[in-house]
Amino acid sequence: MGPGPCNPYPEVAAAFARPLLGHLDPEFIALLDETNERLRQVFRTANPLTFPVSGTGSAGMEAAFVNVVEPGDVVVVGVNGVFGERMCDVAGRAGAEVVRVEAPWGEPLDPQALLDAHRAPRLIAAVHAETSTGVRNDVACLGQMLRHQDAEALVLVDCVTSLGGIPVEIDGWQVDLAYSGTQKCLGVPPGLAPFTAGPRAIDRLVERPRSWYLDLNMLARYVTGEGARVYHHTAPISMIFALHAGLGALLDEGLEASWARHRQCGEVLQAGLVALGFELFAAEGHRLPELTTAWVPTDRLPSGLDEAGVRRLLLDRYGIEIGGGLGEFAGKVWRIGCMGHTARLANVALLLGALGEVLS
Repeated sequence: MGPGPCNPYPEVAAAFARPLLGHLDPEFIALLDETNERLRQVFRTANPLTFPVSGTGSAGMEAAFVNVVEPGDVVVVGVNGVFGERMCDVAGRAGAEVVRVEAPWGEPLDPQALLDAHRAPRLIAAVHAETSTGVRNDVACLGQMLRHQDAEALVLVDCVTSLGGIPVEIDGWQVDLAYSGTQKCLGVPPGLAPFTAGPRAIDRLVERPRSWYLDLNMLARYVTGEGARVYHHTAPISMIFALHAGLGALLDEGLEASWARHRQCGEVLQAGLVALGFELFAAEGHRLPELTTAWVPTDRLPSGLDEAGVRRLLLDRYGIEIGGGLGEFAGKVWRIGCMGHTARLANVALLLGALGEVLS
C-alpha cells in the first residue's frame, strides 16, 4: 500500500512465467502491437504514436521534453510537488527557458495561471496526480482553453499516478503529450513508461533530440506511414508481456469500474484516517483516491519510535508499506498508496486496523 510499486494483478505474475520470445519474433511484434492498442484504450486516445517507453516514468517524462523542446524555447511548468520540480529540471537540461507557476505543496495548481504565465510558450506542462502530495491538478481544461484562444502551445501531462485510477481523457482533453508508469494504478511492476503523442506534437518533433535512446523520429515515421518498422533497441520482452497482461486485466474490469473501485477505497480510507484522528494533507476537493496524504500524528507515536520506525513496524508486523514525505515534508507527512490490484476494501480495513493498533 505504499506510493511506489503495488502488488501486481495475478495475470501479470503469470505473464512473467511465459517462455521468452526474441524481440524481433513476429509473435512478439504482434503482442507489442496489441499492447499499444490496449494503451490507446486506457489513455482514451486514437494517437498512433502510443507505446511503452523502455524505462520507468521519468524516462517517459524525458522523452516528452527532449523530443519537442529546443534550446531557447519557453516552457511553462506547474510546480506544486516533487514531480513538477523534476519537469523543470528536465526541461532546463533540454535548453528551455523555464517559467514556473507555483502553488503550495498540498494545494492544486491554478489552470488559468498556467495559461497566463507567458504569451507564447512552446509547451505547457503539469502533473495530473502529484505523487509527492496526493493532489489532483485540474488539467482537463488546459488543452480546450488553449484551442479556444487559438494558441500554439503544446500541452504535456504527467499521468504516472492517475492512469487507470482516475479519469484520463487524452483526446477529450486535447492533450498533446502524456506519459505514465506501470507500477501505480496499472498494477504492473516498474520498468516501462506508457507514452502517447498526438499529431500536433508529431508535427513539432525536434529533428535531432538531445537523446539518441529517446528519439521518437524513427517511430513517428513508421506510425505516420512515412517509413517501415525499424529496429531501434532490444525491447524488454518480459515487461511487455506483463504490461499486456495488466492492461488486459484492467480493460476486462472496465475503466469506469476501476475508477469507481479506486474512488470507493480512497473515500473509505480517508474517512477511516479522520476517524482515527489523522489530519489529511491534500486540499479538500483535490485529494487523490489512489494516494492519500496525512500529517504524521507525532503526539501519538509509540514510545521509542519515530515516524520511520512506525512505518517499519507496519511493514515487519503486518506486511504493509506506506511512504514517507518528500522534500520539506519528509518526516512530517505519510503517503498511503491504494492503487491497481491493491485497491481493495479488505486492504483498506487491514491498514486502518493496523494503524489503530500501533497508535493505541
